[in-house]
Amino acid sequence: MSPETISSIPMTGVPFSREEYDRRHSAVFKMMEASGLDVLAVTAYSHLEYLTGYDGSGGYFAPFPLILAPGRPLTFVARKYDEVAVRAQSCISEIVPYRQEVDLAPVWADVLRRYGLERARIGLELGCWNLAPRDVTLLQAELPNLRIVDETRLVASVAAVKSDVEIDVMRRAMELTRLAIDTFHQSLREGVSEAEVARAIDDAIENAGGQTRPYTLLFGPRTAVPHGSPGPYRLDRDQPAFTELSGWVDGYSAGLCRSAVLGHHQGAESLHALAEEALQAAIDAIHPGVTAGEVDSACQRVIDRAGRSDVFRHRTGYQNGIMWSDRGNLSLEPGSTDVLATGMTFHMPMILFEEGQYGVGVSETVLVTEDGCELLSGLPRTLHHVV
Repeated sequence: MSPETISSIPMTGVPFSREEYDRRHSAVFKMMEASGLDVLAVTAYSHLEYLTGYDGSGGYFAPFPLILAPGRPLTFVARKYDEVAVRAQSCISEIVPYRQEVDLAPVWADVLRRYGLERARIGLELGCWNLAPRDVTLLQAELPNLRIVDETRLVASVAAVKSDVEIDVMRRAMELTRLAIDTFHQSLREGVSEAEVARAIDDAIENAGGQTRPYTLLFGPRTAVPHGSPGPYRLDRDQPAFTELSGWVDGYSAGLCRSAVLGHHQGAESLHALAEEALQAAIDAIHPGVTAGEVDSACQRVIDRAGRSDVFRHRTGYQNGIMWSDRGNLSLEPGSTDVLATGMTFHMPMILFEEGQYGVGVSETVLVTEDGCELLSGLPRTLHHVV
């Protein structure tokens, strides 16, 4: 889908149609009604991008609250410096600017007063990044009768179920991810550096008209470092290699983890076989109506049965799509009662570590379907061997 042009500035606009954004807004308003909210203020970057097209990048300075209230226009409270960017890159026409950080709370409060919401029950994303306790304290000082409730999960719950348009975008992102993984495998050789392989991946994606964002790519003992960035370390014989990356389309990702060994590495090979088995158990457990905790348990049982609980440090997976992941999103973790539904997508990274020595991993991005799930990658999950 070509971006909808809303500005005369070249290469600006929003990636989806007005109808798609209206659908998202309507779903959020429905959830607000069910939660008894008078108003919702959205501040998490991924949620702003989901609802408006603007990625929130100016919000490092202070939050850019997006105010949603029935019967009132959707309104951005944004820094004056970034007003042109917000207007050019979002579907929101009502933008109220503030100049300095100290101006945020008074301007935010003035908007709520203007809309008759100074005594409202307002939902804030208290468990998401980009909203500090001080921001909440200052807003409450401006409007002491405002009733603040935590609605960290509201937009995330709406965004968890993808439209056909979103699924199409994720499929396109996965095409770039597959290209990146193929390039990773083909670039591995004795003496090649992590940075050199990363450059090959970036070049391949750019030549395909796509883009990447910072990702993990590590060799040898450095594979024991979670979320490590590629550097000058060079691959030696009988060492593992690991990457976790994604192509990106219109702000959407479709991530994958894949591992390889140059020569042989008995420990990495054994650990990878366990990762494959645990991932398959989680995949087999997915279907509409199952809880996120039950999927996590299916994975954990494989690890426990092997007597290797020490190698598994994390949850089984998480809601993905817009901006890969964000705090407050649905999570395939122990005890989670979130119920999976058709149209949800999850990244399920099975990354296992031999403490301080090496790590390997394999993952899938899955789409929940009526009778189970679809694996979007279509790639083999076995450990890639380079002779």
